[in-house]
Amino acid sequence: MHSSIKVVVIDGHTLTRYGLMRLVSIDADITVVGECGLAAEAPALVESARPDVVVLDVALPDADGLRLARELRDRHAELGIVVLTAQAEDDVLFRALETGVSAFVDKTAPNAEVLCAIRHAAVAAASFTATGLMHALARRGQVAGGQSVSDPVAVCLALSPREQEVLSLLATGRSVPEIAGAMFVSLSTAKTYVSRVYEKLGAVNRANAIMIALGLGLITPKLPASA
Repeated sequence: MHSSIKVVVIDGHTLTRYGLMRLVSIDADITVVGECGLAAEAPALVESARPDVVVLDVALPDADGLRLARELRDRHAELGIVVLTAQAEDDVLFRALETGVSAFVDKTAPNAEVLCAIRHAAVAAASFTATGLMHALARRGQVAGGQSVSDPVAVCLALSPREQEVLSLLATGRSVPEIAGAMFVSLSTAKTYVSRVYEKLGAVNRANAIMIALGLGLITPKLPASA
């Protein structure tokens, strides 16, 4: 029998916090092991409760939630971090991406989306997923289109076909295990491909790799066609 996903909820609004706790507790595979309303209380709580995933608000009463997310990521590399926000603007989404969180979810999202983000964060903490990510990347790509970051031809030639495939999968928010499945390779092989992509792009993480690739025109996310 598999163990449940242990979750800590951090949100300054009492009703929202307890609503999240109730939502999460409904799922038999998820257990709330702690909650607090202030960023100052969070590090000690995470240390004592040892959760698999932290769900936190981007705007906490005593601090920027993304600053807290960065602190938690630096301390706990394997911790899943789900950011909930009422500020779904592109710049906030990209700040979350660059911070190293696992998922970015609008507070108006359906319950199923919140639960899905928690499950994603539990198994792929270093990956990033967000509804609307491709739309935001497309808009960012339009802005970056006229900028010259490096020689895109040279970088493109440096990437093998498999590495170019990995880059495309990274841009869609796929986790490393999902990349392994999509490419029919082992997890260790997928990790090697990802590391090589980062090295060849001069990137330090997924967010950095996506931004560099957008600037070079190596990925061109497109918005879905209107119905």
